[in-house]
Amino acid sequence: LMIGDGLGDSEITIARNYAVGASGRLNIDRVPLTGAVTTHSVEEDEPDTPNYLPDSAPTATAWSTGAKTSNGRISTTPGTDRDLTTLLELAQARGLRVGNVTTSELTDATPAAAMAHISARGCQGPLNMSACAADLKSAGGPGSIAEQAADSGIDVLLGGGRARFDQVIPPGQPNAGRTPLQTADAQGYSVVTDAAGLQAARPGTPLLGLFTAGNMSVDWTGLPAARPASGPQVCQEDQRPADEPSLADMTTRALELLQAPGRGGRKPGFFLQVESASIDKRNHVSQPCEQIGETMQLDEAVGVALDFAEANPDTLVILTGDHAHTSQIVGADQEVPGFASKLTTADGAVMQVSYGTGTTPVGQSHTGSQIRVAAQGPQAANVIGVIDQTDLFRIMRRALRL
Repeated sequence: LMIGDGLGDSEITIARNYAVGASGRLNIDRVPLTGAVTTHSVEEDEPDTPNYLPDSAPTATAWSTGAKTSNGRISTTPGTDRDLTTLLELAQARGLRVGNVTTSELTDATPAAAMAHISARGCQGPLNMSACAADLKSAGGPGSIAEQAADSGIDVLLGGGRARFDQVIPPGQPNAGRTPLQTADAQGYSVVTDAAGLQAARPGTPLLGLFTAGNMSVDWTGLPAARPASGPQVCQEDQRPADEPSLADMTTRALELLQAPGRGGRKPGFFLQVESASIDKRNHVSQPCEQIGETMQLDEAVGVALDFAEANPDTLVILTGDHAHTSQIVGADQEVPGFASKLTTADGAVMQVSYGTGTTPVGQSHTGSQIRVAAQGPQAANVIGVIDQTDLFRIMRRALRL
């Protein structure tokens, strides 16, 4: 499952125009069967009422569990706060290997929804639990998202967020005085912190890769959008520190580890979720080059997944996003009420990208549009037409025979 956080049709088109030209095609465009997916969440106190502007917590919960929830919730029901079983958990229960890869903090909403259950997405580490008293382990809950990740037994966990795992569990809680990282180590995880460590990892023990204190570094940089428009500009590529693996590197290594033969040489099958997170995060702060670069990181990872599927045709590959976002292509000479930047594309033409859902450059918001879903492999034809994110759960569950 390949996720672009904030990957709407506009973000795909912006990246395509810039990187390969309007008539070019990305790896994203190679995924053959396409449809549209609706993304709305529901109201906390009125779960039959749609909320047309979702965040990543309920959208990721939708494909992870097959159920709608309210904004901010991680795989729990609105109002009643009941845990919802996730696809990843179902796969684990059947003996399949599972992986969760992201360029955000591993405790951020999208990766969290696959593996955790908590009432508020901000309760990421043991010192971030003020809004989640009922989820404390001392209250009979599962603990913070970092604690749940450490307890999860997931075979491959890769991303940022080391600072959450380094928080010391406070007095009165199980494992008080220790960190989630220490509890993960005690439960058999091999911990790696850089690209070399990731490449050296070997199958047989669960792997926890924490490559940055917070979100992982972006790959491209450039001028932010402004009023009047910045640019015309050409983005600065390959800016990610050398010791941080790319999303494609993490995807490649996760596939290798999840496909390693088990007892008797058997390959048990797997479920893997991969997220490029900062398409969304750079959209929020009106940074087109960074946004495009993170879309291209996803595109490289999609290429890895498609190459794997070509060699293993019983593999279902699904590509989608969690919600639409603010960036729009407007006329190159158009004056816009928001913030904009002009970029010189692969066609040698100028493309103006506008951000207009917030009153400041760093205050842009999601939008509520349907977004692309694409797939190939077993069950892939079920994405054709207009479906809802909850349908993705059922499609993947059938493909995995859960």
